[in-house]
Amino acid sequence: MISFKLEWQINKRHYCLELGKRTRIMGILNTTPDSFSDGGRYLKCDDAVAHGVRLFEAGADILDIGGESSRPFSAPVSVQEELDRVIPVIEKLAGKIDIPISIDTVKSAVAKEAINAGASIINDITALKRDELMVCVAAQMGTPVILMHMKGTPATMQINPQYDDLLGEIASYLKERAKFAVNGGVSSDRIILDPGIGFGKTVEHNLVVIKHLDKIAAIGFPILVGPSRKSFIQKSLLDSAAIPIASTIEAGTMAAVAASIMKGAHIVRVHDVLSARAVANIIDAVQNV
Repeated sequence: MISFKLEWQINKRHYCLELGKRTRIMGILNTTPDSFSDGGRYLKCDDAVAHGVRLFEAGADILDIGGESSRPFSAPVSVQEELDRVIPVIEKLAGKIDIPISIDTVKSAVAKEAINAGASIINDITALKRDELMVCVAAQMGTPVILMHMKGTPATMQINPQYDDLLGEIASYLKERAKFAVNGGVSSDRIILDPGIGFGKTVEHNLVVIKHLDKIAAIGFPILVGPSRKSFIQKSLLDSAAIPIASTIEAGTMAAVAASIMKGAHIVRVHDVLSARAVANIIDAVQNV
């Protein structure tokens, strides 16, 4: 696996993530009422902060906080509503944990306020495409950016997604967005690519992307994969005659996490940090022996 060193400084705090020999775990914290897995569980600030601390204690290397659902067919929320959901949580967590906080948003105004509140990474599912000012915020603040592939929008992405060349189109899109980020002033050593599991892809598309993740990794940037509890896992379990209850869905997620790491993922984005940390530690040990 190609190794990388991600190093940056925000608001007088220095961060350094070695990516390669040790898989990094990104814990998911949704402060939304409608996210597909945990919507509504962490709407109250104190509940969200407590869960963020639990994810940190379970072994998270990064905490990803989002205030707008990106599940299939979801509708956008206003800037103010998103700010109200995430800023108080980020402010409180920034004083309690010493790992980087990522803001999962497509809005530059939210990203900027989140960074001022204590976040230090921008996770944009539109790869800096929806909001033309996002690249400016990332460049000016000096944050790493996560650029994700998505076909369509959350409201349309799962309406019969089709590709002529799945891996080629994803790779081409991510290369173009990385080039855009660099041209906009983002340092090339602060770019992370995400092939977008579940975003404008069928069950088979998702499985193929994981199977051939090394072809995306060959682009030359760190790779993040987010398979956690996605519908392709539930549908795959149904196809195999397993019963997709919570425990089997989580087991399926961990299988996808293991496959992703073995195929080149540097970071995995999950709900169950404790289990993912255990899986990653074993896969890392096997690969580094």
